[in-house]
Amino acid sequence: MSEAATETIARRGLLLVLSSPSGGGKTSVGRALREADTNLHLSVSLTTRAARPGEADGVDYHFVDEPTFLRAIEANAMVEHAQVYAHRYGTPRAPVAQALDRGHDMLFDIDWQGTQQLRAALPGDVVSIYLLPPGMDELARRLAARAQDDAAVVARRMAQAASEITHWNEYDYVLVNSDFDATVAAARAILAAERLRRSRRTGLAPFVAALLGG
Repeated sequence: MSEAATETIARRGLLLVLSSPSGGGKTSVGRALREADTNLHLSVSLTTRAARPGEADGVDYHFVDEPTFLRAIEANAMVEHAQVYAHRYGTPRAPVAQALDRGHDMLFDIDWQGTQQLRAALPGDVVSIYLLPPGMDELARRLAARAQDDAAVVARRMAQAASEITHWNEYDYVLVNSDFDATVAAARAILAAERLRRSRRTGLAPFVAALLGG
């Protein structure tokens, strides 16, 4: 059997979670990962918040009203959901199941609450990374530099950040996002290693059987 055949061994997909306090870099790091990887697809969440400048419905989020979101919860149509500040976020169940079965990987930009629910629902499929800021002053600077929120919202996000950061030790990997390129490189290395985890490579047993038989 050729060396090239090892590259086509079937595997189950994985769910890569990136979490950080607001302004910690999870969206930018996730975008960089997806730009360089055709098998990493963004999980598009439902949310009750309004779209920010540059965001598109169905691409960044599915923007829905509160009653629509609550009906999805009642129908057990989401694998995780959480309330963050004044808004709700949740992940549709069907696309996740389909991606895993097809060997596709999904990227989740969710908080610690969503991560806990996702791991409870699919414990063997989740790989979680928490991004820490290099300092709280730098986090405040990044939030202000985004120019998406007024001063009161930035202050509220900073107050919430300390609470969110206390959940860092619930994650598989923790990266300090002081250098963007280095953080992206580390996240890519984690993804590459987790794709090779034996428990995910569903095609290994038949490959080895054929190897020994031939």
